[in-house]
Amino acid sequence: MDLILVLVGAILIAIGIILVYDARIITKKFFGFGDQNEATLGLKMFGFIFTVIGGMLLLFYL
Repeated sequence: MDLILVLVGAILIAIGIILVYDARIITKKFFGFGDQNEATLGLKMFGFIFTVIGGMLLLFYL
């Protein structure tokens, strides 16, 4: 069970880092509404939250 939670935590961290780093590119590619700055900010916030949750999983189960 611990191995599964560690893998989930590592995957969440990876997804979060990708969302924060490539938010502008992902927004341009997948979303077509006018205000891309708000969409980019939203993706960066989700990426940060995913990274924090994944880090907490790794912290408590390693």
